Amino acid sequence: MKMSAVLPAARERRLGWWRVRLRGNGLTIAASAFLVCLVLVAIFAPLLTSADPILINAVNRLKPPSAQLWFGADTMGRDLFARVVYGARTSLIVGLVAAGASLLFGLAIGLVCGYFPIVDSVLMRVMDGIMSIPSIVLAVALVAITGANLVTVLLAIVLPEFPRVVRLVRGLILSLRNEAYVEAAVSLATPAWRILLGHMLPNTLAPLIVQGSFILASAILTEAVMSFLGVGLPPEVPSWGNIIADGRSYFQLRPGLVFFPGIPLALTVLAINLIGDALRDALDPKLARRG
Repeated sequence: MKMSAVLPAARERRLGWWRVRLRGNGLTIAASAFLVCLVLVAIFAPLLTSADPILINAVNRLKPPSAQLWFGADTMGRDLFARVVYGARTSLIVGLVAAGASLLFGLAIGLVCGYFPIVDSVLMRVMDGIMSIPSIVLAVALVAITGANLVTVLLAIVLPEFPRVVRLVRGLILSLRNEAYVEAAVSLATPAWRILLGHMLPNTLAPLIVQGSFILASAILTEAVMSFLGVGLPPEVPSWGNIIADGRSYFQLRPGLVFFPGIPLALTVLAINLIGDALRDALDPKLARRG
């Protein structure tokens, strides 16, 4: 067989999951393009608008959209376009930090629970107890203790989420413990940490990537709900939930106060979920063979 025929085949195997599962899906392409644009908006927010998103100007209170105020002004005269743009930055920061922390803590505890039966029963009962606490109730309790701030919001999101990651990783490790290569490593007296990190951890990455995408969407939505209910970020912080909460009383007069932040929020969560579904289909061997 010619080398020129082997190289394209190898390249196709390496990139097949992306090309077949992601690039061939129009919805996934649109979702990816939207998220790329959102990230660019969040990064270059100061270049998109020179207005201060927290500057109060009573003269502009509830002004309709115009050439100077593209989305109009909110109930305190703040530039609504600037608040929506900076709200994208807030949502992405909260979502990424919450998803990263949930995956990190969940992976570490899940590896330990799945490999060491002695600590498994104790830690998993703790995880079950944490999962039984609704995030909103937890947020209210944390706000009552520490006040509304970014750390409180992140704790309220991460604490209910990371036990789900623990259960996912634990299940994967339990199934991997009976594999021949793991038993061979144990018979060779390989240290437990080397077995976990060198043999088992790589096999958990694909499910974790998929789970992380769904946690990201959930974290963004949870932050918006918490801010809307008044137990999230401080009201002056430009977040989509705060903007919607501020404008809900004037919805009949100025529906844009709710729609302008609400539409990006909905589209962001939808786009992340679509990409998560595509990643699940692409990284799942059973679904790949079925496709």
